[in-house]
Amino acid sequence: MNGLVAQYVLFLAEVFTVVLAIVILVAAPVVLSRRKGRESGLIQVTDINRQLEAAADRIEAVRLPGKIHKILQKQRKVERKVRQKSAEADPCSYLLDFKGDIRASAFAALREEISAILQVARPGDAVYLRLESGGGMVNRYGLAAAQLLRLRDAQLPLTVMVDTVAASGGYLMAAAADRIVAAPFALIGSIGVIAQIPNFHRWLQARDIDWEQFTAGKFKRTVSLFGENTETGRAKLREELEDIHTQFRTFVQGRRAQLDMEKVATGEAWLGRKALELGLVDELATSDEIIRSACQRGKVLHVSFQRKLSLPERLRISAQSAWDGIWQPPSPFG
Repeated sequence: MNGLVAQYVLFLAEVFTVVLAIVILVAAPVVLSRRKGRESGLIQVTDINRQLEAAADRIEAVRLPGKIHKILQKQRKVERKVRQKSAEADPCSYLLDFKGDIRASAFAALREEISAILQVARPGDAVYLRLESGGGMVNRYGLAAAQLLRLRDAQLPLTVMVDTVAASGGYLMAAAADRIVAAPFALIGSIGVIAQIPNFHRWLQARDIDWEQFTAGKFKRTVSLFGENTETGRAKLREELEDIHTQFRTFVQGRRAQLDMEKVATGEAWLGRKALELGLVDELATSDEIIRSACQRGKVLHVSFQRKLSLPERLRISAQSAWDGIWQPPSPFG
């Protein structure tokens, strides 16, 4: 009897944990929506050219004799004034960063950054995006890719730079660019779809616990976390995944017509050199090389949208991360 009571208490604790997580996930957006107007973020801009010059100056201050260093400083001040006079007419490059999680949470900042750039961009300007993502939720990464298409619609050349990984949803975003540059050992591709979910039906059944779920619509729920899954439900989920995969392939093929989709849309990912051979990327280089070259051609500004996270937001993100570790939704990106 004591063993049964202990198991029952343990089950209640597990259920309470799940319910608490769900309450946080549901309540947090409501709290955030009330605070949104009071906590708007700010666009921050960093002059990359000046940043590199300052780094070089710190090294030369130690490396060179004091008199020579002072002479170089004076020369650079004169050169900087000359550049500033002509800077208004020169093209400008904008540098963005996107570090993606399973929910593509960074798309909110990306939206603000792109909107800001579109307000000031001129003909001849360009955008560079440092992208790092192994993929995530279909709708979230689809929206992030749509943000990048805004740049192309505005005739702003977009270069995506991948130093570590652009797989699945990450590659969906990369495919929206005019040019994709990858480091030699970056992981590229994974044009496929995956969905996985644990099922506790047999665990509940062994403890004589019923799980009841009520739906309207034949396929309102295809597979269940606690209920007994059916072959019909599994087949419907596979059908939905195939449809997502088809749309994923179509999106990529529409922007990179040279790709042999039968070879690259298998769900596999490749290192940079092989990705170059397959046509998934256009050039092998690190983002540092590309950015330095852009600085030599003109001004490069790093644009980022920053907003301090409130306590409810931090709680929501923690709870969402825990939930994402349990359930992975249909995703071309993971």
